[in-house]
Amino acid sequence: MLQLTSRAKSVTCDGMVRRDFLQVGALGALGLSLPHLLAAQAQGAVADNHDERSVIMIFNLGAPSQMDTFDPKPDAPAEVRGPFKPIATKSPDIQLTEILPKHAAIADKFSLVRSCYHTAAAVHDTGHQMLQTGRLFTGGVNTPHAGCVLEYLRGRKTDLPAHVILPEPMGNTGGNLPHGQDAGFLGKAFDPFALMADPSKPNFQVPDLLPPKEIGQARLERRRRLRQIVEGTMRNFEASESAKLMDANFESAYRMITSPAARDAFDLTKEPPALRERYGMNRFGQSCLLARRLIEAGVRFVTVNTFLTVFNEITWDIHGSKPFTSIEGMKEIVAPMYDQAYSALITDLVDRGLLENTLVCNLAEFGRTPRVNPAGGRDHWPQCFTVYFAGGGVQGGRVVGRSDPNGAYPAERPTPPSEVVATIYRSLGLDLETTLPGPAGRPFPLVDFGAHAIDELF
Repeated sequence: MLQLTSRAKSVTCDGMVRRDFLQVGALGALGLSLPHLLAAQAQGAVADNHDERSVIMIFNLGAPSQMDTFDPKPDAPAEVRGPFKPIATKSPDIQLTEILPKHAAIADKFSLVRSCYHTAAAVHDTGHQMLQTGRLFTGGVNTPHAGCVLEYLRGRKTDLPAHVILPEPMGNTGGNLPHGQDAGFLGKAFDPFALMADPSKPNFQVPDLLPPKEIGQARLERRRRLRQIVEGTMRNFEASESAKLMDANFESAYRMITSPAARDAFDLTKEPPALRERYGMNRFGQSCLLARRLIEAGVRFVTVNTFLTVFNEITWDIHGSKPFTSIEGMKEIVAPMYDQAYSALITDLVDRGLLENTLVCNLAEFGRTPRVNPAGGRDHWPQCFTVYFAGGGVQGGRVVGRSDPNGAYPAERPTPPSEVVATIYRSLGLDLETTLPGPAGRPFPLVDFGAHAIDELF
């Protein structure tokens, strides 16, 4: 672990790890922006008129039950349709269940895709990878998260990172595979900046914006060139490949650490208490509010994890038996928090004139089994599930695709993860024919051959 105000050696197993202050991983997340943006524009990979577009990706870790939320089946047998009644919404084309009343009130602002599916194993990790990167981790090839791709192609707008994960990256979900929330083969320079804190806590602070107590001795505020501060530490680091990365990114990191605008963007105390209450004074609600602040401050892509693991908290993973919850438990615990925060976010973006240029996509790793299991829950089911989009050029109030009468398989317009990710890229104005520098420097296509955006949404 490398500390910039210490004389300690930097010795880690992978060359770079998260640090207490100006960590190498955080430095990389700030990126070399301008050269990549200019190169991408020269290739025609970036549409000039879409450069103001941003994304908030809400990832519903654990996977909501489609029949009990976004794709009700009121005419199906009781063991399929579940206990919840369908309700009308502000869109004549969208019907939801009664556990999402606040969604119903803003259904004219978002559109559903009810025919998503994938053919990988029915485990959380595979779906996490596919829905955030467009591909499964195979053959040792770790495809970058869509937000990391955006950072590589466009860089950042301000002193803030281009891509931020809230409140922190996904934890253990039962497998031993990547979750798709890093830069993969693009390298650590394009990893996202992870908050690593709960924004709903009364004493919430951003760890990477807090200088250590030694910082006063170093008189950092007087130093315009960060390398002058770290000469002693860097002697043991100078010859490494990581040092080359740090040479290029120290100034960017310095700008973030010393930027009042960057600090202000993370300061939720600047929001009216009534607005914070509208989002919900819980981790997910305040993460959604912080996502809006970051987008407003110039961050290009914010990933919000609704939950962090399926083991130590009640999530969408409603198997029924302990330590999980049942379908009824989802109604009482998960749905109210989620419904409140999402509706507040969309309404807030509309009120501030931000939704038109901010794509809000709500994704999940799979759906749930059509039949309720004996424990009163539903199990993993990648064969059919729902995702949805708002803003960023998407027309609200629509339903794309259709599931069969039991919500088990796509009956119309089957949509794989590659097309979900392609839709994000289309909203951002990225050319789907763009290639990235893949493993061994070989050109790597942005999306798989034949993958198209869900054009019906736009």
